[in-house]
Amino acid sequence: MMENIHLAAEDEDDLYTGYNDFNPTFDSEDLDNDVGFQQAVRTSHGRRPPMTAKFPGTAIGGRPIGTSFGSRMPMGSSMGRPATGAVQDAGAARPMTAVRAAGYSSSLARGSTFDPLGQSKGPAPPLEAKNEDTPEEKIKILEKKVNDLIEESCMAQANGDLQLALEKAKEAGRKERALVRQREQTGTADHITLDLTYSVLFNLANQYANNDMNTEALNTYQVIVKNKMFNNAGRLKVNMANIYFKQKNYPKAIKFYRMALDQISNAHTEMRIKIMQNIGVAFIRMGQYSDAITSLEHIMSESPNIKTGFNLILCYYAIGDREKMKKSFQKLICVPLGIDEEDKYIPANDDPHTNLVIEAIKNDQLHQMERERKALAEKCIMTSAKLIAPAIETSFAAGFDWCVDMVKSSQYVELANDLEINKAITYLRQKDFNQAVETLKTFEKKDSRVKSAAATNLSFLYFLEKDFDQADRYADLAMNADRYNPAALINKGNTVFVKQDYEKAAEFYKEALRNDSSCTEALYNLGLTHKRLGRLEEALDSFIKLHAILRNSAQVMYQLASLYEMLEDPHQAIEWLMQLISVTPTDPWVLAKLGELYDSEGDKSQAFQYYYESFRYFPSNISVIEWLGAYYIDTQFCEKAIQYFERATLIQPNQVVWQLMVASCYRRSGNYQKALETYKDIHRKFPDNAECLRFLVRLCTDMGLKEVQEYATKLKKVEKMKEIREQRVKSGRENSARGRREGSASSVGNSPSPIQTPPKKPNVSRTEMNRSPALERGRDSGQSSHGASAKGERLSVTLRSLPGSNEPYEASSQGEIDASYVDPLGPQIERPKTAAKKRTDEDEFEDEELGDDLLPE
Repeated sequence: MMENIHLAAEDEDDLYTGYNDFNPTFDSEDLDNDVGFQQAVRTSHGRRPPMTAKFPGTAIGGRPIGTSFGSRMPMGSSMGRPATGAVQDAGAARPMTAVRAAGYSSSLARGSTFDPLGQSKGPAPPLEAKNEDTPEEKIKILEKKVNDLIEESCMAQANGDLQLALEKAKEAGRKERALVRQREQTGTADHITLDLTYSVLFNLANQYANNDMNTEALNTYQVIVKNKMFNNAGRLKVNMANIYFKQKNYPKAIKFYRMALDQISNAHTEMRIKIMQNIGVAFIRMGQYSDAITSLEHIMSESPNIKTGFNLILCYYAIGDREKMKKSFQKLICVPLGIDEEDKYIPANDDPHTNLVIEAIKNDQLHQMERERKALAEKCIMTSAKLIAPAIETSFAAGFDWCVDMVKSSQYVELANDLEINKAITYLRQKDFNQAVETLKTFEKKDSRVKSAAATNLSFLYFLEKDFDQADRYADLAMNADRYNPAALINKGNTVFVKQDYEKAAEFYKEALRNDSSCTEALYNLGLTHKRLGRLEEALDSFIKLHAILRNSAQVMYQLASLYEMLEDPHQAIEWLMQLISVTPTDPWVLAKLGELYDSEGDKSQAFQYYYESFRYFPSNISVIEWLGAYYIDTQFCEKAIQYFERATLIQPNQVVWQLMVASCYRRSGNYQKALETYKDIHRKFPDNAECLRFLVRLCTDMGLKEVQEYATKLKKVEKMKEIREQRVKSGRENSARGRREGSASSVGNSPSPIQTPPKKPNVSRTEMNRSPALERGRDSGQSSHGASAKGERLSVTLRSLPGSNEPYEASSQGEIDASYVDPLGPQIERPKTAAKKRTDEDEFEDEELGDDLLPE
């Protein structure tokens, strides 16, 4: 062997000498005819191994070589095979390669082609194809199809496509039944896989339950449970109980939970605890708190958890057991969370790569789960404390103090301060403002986080009380304690906003948004600030961003509609108001605003629809009542306008104009007797009203009544009184009295109105509602004694101008009695001309709007 190595090392011209010389025993070309070899390599089923396997160290397409004893012989020692010079240790042979060389030979002539695959000898023999027509192959293919359908069903469920998941589950069930029939036909029923049947049925039941097909799901589960060949099928009664629980059939759910509990061994502690917890919740839903307490107490003694402890407190609160509530609260705050509070990962200052890995680990799914578990525990403890505080002691404050003391001695020490702040908020809900302030002021010497939260709440309280100086002081205190507190910045901005320093307020709101981009209060206030500054586009941008966050906020939609109206885009304003009434369909102010916008666009029918809806939901809006009355007058339905003006009379009984409108409607509709009675009633309430007296004079004259002289005398006295007052004005002795009248007018005109922007009325002045000189003079003469003034009445009623004039009509002083008038509802439309003979004598009162046919005979 050493000689061979030496000779191989010396022969540098041909390193591979002797590798083509091998023992014929290893010739694989005649193995097909070797009977002994073929018997050795046969499998237990009498089939040959596939021809496609390729093993390292063999020629491509060749077979592994073995003897009848299953061991190989060392080629270098027993066969006298030459070895190479690649020897690492003394006596170590070169690693064995393929029996036949890869195609290279030292005897090849120079320039000959290197053919490692032997393609020059012709194509390789074809591989043996599988026969898929055999029953066994068909069964295997069908089994694979069933498994694929189950997997597709599960994936569809994970993607949220529940309908597709159910279809795949049903198809898997059909394929599985076909598979069973095929096995029975081939006589291989003993090879039926129960696991596949179980998987198909279980997945089908799950998909039925996910699609709310509860009856089908229960039937499928029943098939599994009743089959004794399925091991541990009794656990599926938990799923059946869950379906009964979802159907609110709590007694049956408890029955199945208990049946499942009986079939689960004590080794599965966690599963048994969860089932018992479900039993306790079912008892709570049924109102059987004593039975629920039994299950929950057992869980808290075996394996306590936050949800069970919270439910136990609720049960004791329901039955009013104070001592048990206290004990349960103590058990709740002692529940271990299983969270390691230590900071195991400390950043390294000199290794940036390690720091990046640590930062990534800090927000991984495990840390997120721990934070969620801790947040749930804190929420349950806070809710429990607020619930039992008024019940465990004689007063709410004493109960809350007990809870705070218990929390301070537990692992939730940081919750004590939050409980104190919640105590102050509870005082606010009880409308005990002073106690809330006193409680919050105790936090001024606490740590920065709690101090900032308490100061923020104090600033908010003082802002509501309109004590803006105190609100500003505590806002500054909250900002100094925590500059990154967005609530403190918003409160500071609000205190600046009320001082009308809008630029500075906008800066505070922007800083709050930089600290918390999802702070909706800051974004809303910033939009209002831009609106006050006249930056309508920026305000619009702020409210559009806010609408993307708060999709159903009525205030945001109204602000957007208002901004588009200010930008003179009424169509967009109408669109936003339409979205707004889809959220608040009964808001009368929004409906009135829609009516106003449609009226400005000239769409009277749509305007009437929304004004009428607004009146239906809030029948006390004077602006809406006035518009509806004017609309019916404009459409010549005076009878329908009467009910609206009568409603206005009930709302403002001291405003004579509404009663005059009612009387005019009666007169225009032809009911002169009712009109006369209404005018007489107005005269009794307002004896100094000259307008009413003029109407009475005219009606009595037309109807031939004897009272005409009486009313004419009264009208003359009223005119003289007015002339005397005007003389006093001219002499300069009425200055103080005029100031008092203006003050009275402002008090009436500035009285709160139902909506800030009254809706527009139909343009009746173009057709018939011309201003009445007599009505103007009637308002100017002695209306202050009835709580109204001329200016106040002009604010309540739409002022109309005379034809051809843009200024309101002003009364002029006359020496003689002026009994002429113009109807406040405007002139009546002329009747069609008939063959009746015209009256040639002139009307004494020069009435232009009353036709001759309407006068009494």
